[in-house]
Amino acid sequence: MTEDVRPIVIKRIKKVAGGHHGGAWKIAYADFVTAMMAFFLLMWLLGSTASGDLKGIADYFNNPLKIAAQGGSGTGDSSSVLKGGGKDLTRQAGQVKSGDIEAKSKNLNLKETNAEAARKAFEEREKSMLNELKMSIEKLIDNNPALKQFKSQLLIDITSEGLRIQIVDEQNRPMFDTSSAEVKPYTRVILHEIGKALNSVPNKLSLAGHTDAAQYGGGDKGFSNWELSANRANASRRELIAGGMQETKVLRVVGLASTVLLDKNDPLSSINRRISIVVLNRKSEEALLQEDGKADALEVGSDGGLDTEKIAPQSAQGKH
Repeated sequence: MTEDVRPIVIKRIKKVAGGHHGGAWKIAYADFVTAMMAFFLLMWLLGSTASGDLKGIADYFNNPLKIAAQGGSGTGDSSSVLKGGGKDLTRQAGQVKSGDIEAKSKNLNLKETNAEAARKAFEEREKSMLNELKMSIEKLIDNNPALKQFKSQLLIDITSEGLRIQIVDEQNRPMFDTSSAEVKPYTRVILHEIGKALNSVPNKLSLAGHTDAAQYGGGDKGFSNWELSANRANASRRELIAGGMQETKVLRVVGLASTVLLDKNDPLSSINRRISIVVLNRKSEEALLQEDGKADALEVGSDGGLDTEKIAPQSAQGKH
């Protein structure tokens, strides 16, 4: 008997790719990283926020409707989402970002710079306008025979207050009657012509009367140089208006007696007896309007009445 023949078995291995395990672990890892980041942010906020700010945040989340309705410090600063924060972490009130503060500061500085530039431009235009008025009055004096003969008694210059026109006495040609506010006929002509010229500018006026240092007998108790200088200034105001000047242009009428001498070396000089008309610049006008009313000068109202009791003048010791 023949030997048993074993069958030949051929094994064929069929390779099959492994199944897909999925990417769920990636989502879990991303959630873990996000949670850790949120945790560290929370720890950082808790470590850098003051206790007062923490209480405000806790109150808000515990009862947000109540805090929102009541307002106040619990709602935080209007420019910040959360109460507190900023550079000063000890503050319980809300703060704004430094960038916001810098932006506001820049805006304010820009507005101030623009306002300053506009003010300087206005002052330059006003100065030019007053210079033109000065030349116009000087030309008027030269071209008017009635005024040209009094040219030596008219002093015109530009001061820090504006355009100043001074009408001064001469020894043999005073503007007023002796110790009186009665205007001389030629003084009336001068004031009428100047009054017409002053209407060419919108600026307000200040009028001041001055006397020399000669005193009235008993002037310390009766009628004195204060009353006389104030009356003369007001008489000049009336003549300017009579010449055509608008009444509303007059801002102030004062009597300064002999406190501001033109010739300090000779207090009795006739040149000290004068009327000063100042066409005020805007700066001087605003300064006068802001005054509290306290002044050494005797002020006269627009109706011509003095604030003090009128006293009949006594005989003068000298010419004023």
